[in-house]
Amino acid sequence: MKIVSIAISKKKGTVKEPVSKAELKTDHGISGDAHAGPWHRQVSFLAEESIEKMRAAGLDVTFGDFAENIATEGVDWPSVPVGTRVMLGDRALVEITQIGKECHKKCAIYYRAGDCIMPKEGVFARVLEGGIVRVGDPVRLLPPGRGKDEADDTGDFA
Repeated sequence: MKIVSIAISKKKGTVKEPVSKAELKTDHGISGDAHAGPWHRQVSFLAEESIEKMRAAGLDVTFGDFAENIATEGVDWPSVPVGTRVMLGDRALVEITQIGKECHKKCAIYYRAGDCIMPKEGVFARVLEGGIVRVGDPVRLLPPGRGKDEADDTGDFA
């Protein structure tokens, strides 16, 4: 499981621009991203496999098109329980706070991509411990309430 894309935007409801690394700030989110702030959806995640599914359906989409901050390989985000802690790279720690979201109106992402998968397949998290994350960094899932020293590279909670 690893990070395959990191993306940020200055305005909400817009496509995010890929970057090679980003700073996650404790209780804030990704530095420079419009969604950062003191709330429960500081960072958004989407699986590369979900984006690939949209490409296979004929949509011309890439990383950031669904306004996800971090795209990963090998994580089935909708099946990760709320409360799960996730290590990103060597230091950053987030906690999943929400699976999917309600879209109140069609935004720029919907009109550009023709559909939006974030409401069904994206997840959101708050930053418990900040740090620099980079494309290629590992993603490790921890059972709810567990500390960083109990990270599981497989994603299993056995």
